[in-house]
Amino acid sequence: MTAVTDEILSFDEAMEKYDPVLGFEVHVELNTKTKMFSAAPNVFGDEPNTAVSPVDLGLPGVLPVVNKAAVEYSIMIGLALNCKIAESCFFARKNYFYPDTPKNFQTSQYEDPICYDGYLDIELEDGEVFRVEIERAHMEEDAGKLTHMGGATGRIQGAEYSLVDYNRAGVPLVEIVTKPIVGAGSRAPELARAYVAAIREIVKNLGVSDARMERGNVRCDANVSLMPKGTTEFGIRSETKNVNSLRSVERAVRFEIQRHAAVLDAGQKVTQETRHWHEDTRSTTSGRPKSDADDYRYFPEPDLVPVVTTPEWIEELRGRLPEPPAERRKRLKAAWGYSDAEFRDVVNAGVMDAIEDTIAAGASAAVARKWWMGEISRRAKEAEVDPVDVGVSPELIVELDKLVQAGKINDKLARQVLDGVLAGEGTPEEVIEKRGLAVVSDDGPLLEAIDAALAAQPDVAEKIRGGKVQAAGAIVGGVMKATRGQADAGRVRELIFERLGVQG
Repeated sequence: MTAVTDEILSFDEAMEKYDPVLGFEVHVELNTKTKMFSAAPNVFGDEPNTAVSPVDLGLPGVLPVVNKAAVEYSIMIGLALNCKIAESCFFARKNYFYPDTPKNFQTSQYEDPICYDGYLDIELEDGEVFRVEIERAHMEEDAGKLTHMGGATGRIQGAEYSLVDYNRAGVPLVEIVTKPIVGAGSRAPELARAYVAAIREIVKNLGVSDARMERGNVRCDANVSLMPKGTTEFGIRSETKNVNSLRSVERAVRFEIQRHAAVLDAGQKVTQETRHWHEDTRSTTSGRPKSDADDYRYFPEPDLVPVVTTPEWIEELRGRLPEPPAERRKRLKAAWGYSDAEFRDVVNAGVMDAIEDTIAAGASAAVARKWWMGEISRRAKEAEVDPVDVGVSPELIVELDKLVQAGKINDKLARQVLDGVLAGEGTPEEVIEKRGLAVVSDDGPLLEAIDAALAAQPDVAEKIRGGKVQAAGAIVGGVMKATRGQADAGRVRELIFERLGVQG
């Protein structure tokens, strides 16, 4: 009997009854200059159907040619994932019909992947390390992009028609496939997010992919099944396709665990199928029955010769590998002077690269952390996006900090300036001018506000005269309120002490 229940079990109840089994297929678009098998440019954002060639369109009489840079990038990814590299490997045709695949097959690898038998050690938020075994990392080409028109959701369900853009057809891909992952328990959703984040960090660090998930440079297919507690036989899996944010990967895995648990609890059978993730409802919906390898009728690609590697070539590529991510984190933590807890929070928030870029742009490590872990993370949480997607550049943070250091604005006003910049009101200087946000540093208006605050709080004035200089904070607060936060707090404190004839 197929699953019919729309209910989900609470996560805690699901964990009491079942053990999750995970599997991930992460697709990484490579940033080579040209496509996998043609000389068409590998670009993003061009007019639809302009970055194509006869090979990409599968026109009669054309022959593919392997992109050497894509092969090298694939090997570098394999080495970074502790994989073995095949001495020779073949391409294969994966046969299926879909409008975004004009050849009616995808050139991929099946029996002979270029990289295999690897692993990746994943550090979770509390420092626990979980090893994920990598089954294979193989080369293939991307499909085109369908845009579904006329529906309410932008998905094929309910659309009136679809448009196809073949610019992405033939873009080089590496698909990284894990072995079944057991033993994560209630940390399965967290592990899912951390694993994809680690893959993204690796390929960006290698320089082989732009790794922008919002553009589809890194996409995850997340497989979930459940085993009743005390059993070892894997359950029937579902595959949530093309999840393209870290937050969504975590939520999709969590939802599927709860959905599977409800299906099994109802005495029903999980359907082996692909599913679509909906961020707005934080749920998945059914796609199509999941195909097995036999359904694709793989056979060797007759138009391409095998890829043959040599030990010398592999060692040359190994020498091009950058600093491993774990060593890089250790170096950055020491250079920035962050505590263990501070740095762990930075990594968990996904802003380590952003902080590094901000420091490179001219900010101090303390200022970069203050902005990314404070105001920007707060805005990201409110908007339910990742901090790097808020729209704040490292250069903007540096510019705001320079204005604060120059005394033109304070921290509170800097946040208002940021509001204006993000609203499209111009540069920080222009926003300050338009909104009248410059700090009030003229002693005249400040003294008027100080006198009013002292008159309103005579007991505080007496405490300050009596030596309790910390009580001046109450007067400073009154002045800041009166000036709408635009007073120079340091100058206000100096003037208070002068007014009362005490030493600060």
